[in-house]
Amino acid sequence: MALVSVRDYEQRAHEIIPRNALDYYRSGAGDELSLQLNRTGFDRLRIRPRMLQGGSTRDLTCTVFGERFALPIAISPTAMQRMAHPEGEVANAKAAANRQVLFTLSTISTSSIEEVANATPNAPKWFQLYIYRDRKLTEELVRRAEKAGYRAIVLTVDAPLFGLRRADMRNKFSLPPHLTMANFVGKASSIRSQGGSGINEYIAEQLDPTLSWDDVKWLLGFTKLPVIVKGILTREDAIIAADLGVQGIFVSNHGARQLDSVPASIEALPEIVSAVGNRVEIFLDGGITQGTDVFKALALGARMVFFGRPALWGLAVNGQAGVEHVLDILRNELDLTMALAGCKTLADITKDYVVHENYYSKL
Repeated sequence: MALVSVRDYEQRAHEIIPRNALDYYRSGAGDELSLQLNRTGFDRLRIRPRMLQGGSTRDLTCTVFGERFALPIAISPTAMQRMAHPEGEVANAKAAANRQVLFTLSTISTSSIEEVANATPNAPKWFQLYIYRDRKLTEELVRRAEKAGYRAIVLTVDAPLFGLRRADMRNKFSLPPHLTMANFVGKASSIRSQGGSGINEYIAEQLDPTLSWDDVKWLLGFTKLPVIVKGILTREDAIIAADLGVQGIFVSNHGARQLDSVPASIEALPEIVSAVGNRVEIFLDGGITQGTDVFKALALGARMVFFGRPALWGLAVNGQAGVEHVLDILRNELDLTMALAGCKTLADITKDYVVHENYYSKL
């Protein structure tokens, strides 16, 4: 069967990836209500197309922090990608570089900061940061990212502990023995089950559950890179972050893997754009599977849209070429959506183009 959509890649990847890794990648927290909302939140939005707008081509380029990208689509940080393919994060980053889109490396990656940087020396990349109990270790990660040429730090703020991920508990998840957390040596490099979910046990031991806004101030105080906070879902937290001086906010529910029953990222996006959209760059991550999703997020105020799982599905199916094809699919779908909706540039995609489904029941 020809692979013509992200869903096609997802289905094929589910046949390829070993169960232990697959359940880690695809599962959500609790009863997975929020995981469903990440999809249905987009489904409840309607596009209001405008006709006879003219123009035979569209400009999909996007500028963030002074850098120009081919698309308003980027790759989110996802952990342990070599469970999906032997080349893991390196292949994913190369695909992003070849398509001139942004790649974000996870702290808990199976390819190191330096490996990914050396494989894509001129391509813009961001580094996602967890704050470890050992602050010196945390600062060293930031310094390594700075030295290796990463362009921003994406601080995950929604994971002082990892959420209730039942699939990992059932599987007693462990990182396969031939793989390690490549950014670390010693105990912090290994994820092995001690009877439950190995990843939850690792996070409970290594990360700092007392994480607070003071830690955001601490990070802002020593890095010269832009700091983006990832995991914001309320206007109150968005305002605090903007007041502290962060340069960007990731509206994200961590792939619905932390607290179940939180809103979908796309549901939370409008209130955050309304609160601080004129002060910081707003990004969205969660639930993106097709070009219409990207269009809807841009219409509601996101500067750029990130996805994680679709890149993993492409990686599992065909390595770097698979990720490139997934990006090509989303690019073509966004281009077609813009053409049929009557938008020639990203600036044309305004909130007038998208309404909630309830809009039509009130007419």
